[in-house]
Amino acid sequence: MKLGLDIAGGDFAPNATIEGAIKALESLNEGDVIVLIGDENIAKRKVEQFGGNVTDFKYIHAPDTIEMDEHPVKALKKKPYSSISVGFHMMSEGKLDAFSSAGNSGAMLVGSMYSIKPITGVFRPCITSVLPKDDGGVGVILDVGVNADCKPDVLYQFGIIGSLYAEFVYGIKNPKVALLNIGEEEEKGNLLAQATYKMMKDTTDFNFVGNVEGRDLFDNQADVIVCDGFTGNVVLKEAEAFYKMIAKRNMLDEYFSRFNYEVYGGTPILGVNGNVLIGHGISSAEAIKNMLLLSRDIAKADLPGKIKTAFK
Repeated sequence: MKLGLDIAGGDFAPNATIEGAIKALESLNEGDVIVLIGDENIAKRKVEQFGGNVTDFKYIHAPDTIEMDEHPVKALKKKPYSSISVGFHMMSEGKLDAFSSAGNSGAMLVGSMYSIKPITGVFRPCITSVLPKDDGGVGVILDVGVNADCKPDVLYQFGIIGSLYAEFVYGIKNPKVALLNIGEEEEKGNLLAQATYKMMKDTTDFNFVGNVEGRDLFDNQADVIVCDGFTGNVVLKEAEAFYKMIAKRNMLDEYFSRFNYEVYGGTPILGVNGNVLIGHGISSAEAIKNMLLLSRDIAKADLPGKIKTAFK
């Protein structure tokens, strides 16, 4: 596997990205290669600084950086030699099996849409987040921010995509898919939820188990939670705030520690023709490491290929 990493992406780059890449090497298989995309001289200097071996990595020189506050479309056009632009160029030519960045998330989304493009039949690509379960397992929720407004057919597709992700990346057999709502009954919720329920209730495309409420997110009623990006982002940010409050009060235990974003590293953009992952802007070395390992797992599962098959 050739795993591309934007070394300039994130608030703590390149220190965090390079240190994270060195840590990730310890868990990769023989033949897996991390491709460091950014200023080659800086990359090699930082690898040595953090005790790594320069020859353990492949380097692609990309002297420019798309900053966090830059307009995604304008920046991609203005900076063809930025680390993000070069990463997507390599993806489009099949030279990377995955590409990860903790940099400008808008540029990563735009690059995915216009460089490697959505899978034919997918209305709207989306992003997901992990939901730690009380019994030690995990679930997923999607969308969590890309699609603030959705139609029922878009949410229906999220059910298909989320089910494939849960099964082939997290190993959940026949994952239970639920619709996030304000009540369990079919007639509950807004017009979007009601219409989506009618589309999902008799489906054979995934294992639909009905509506779930916000209090059910972390139990075993469902493995995949479907919602629009506005709702999903509120859920995600509330979970992050909940973790911070508990950590601040030194109340963490094994379960609540799993709410730390560093454990999961990043989130894939699902529904595009390639394995693209977005990391948190404040990603630490540990988060970068785990994002690279997740990119390896997603590439190994050939998730885009399985989504293509489902949407034929």
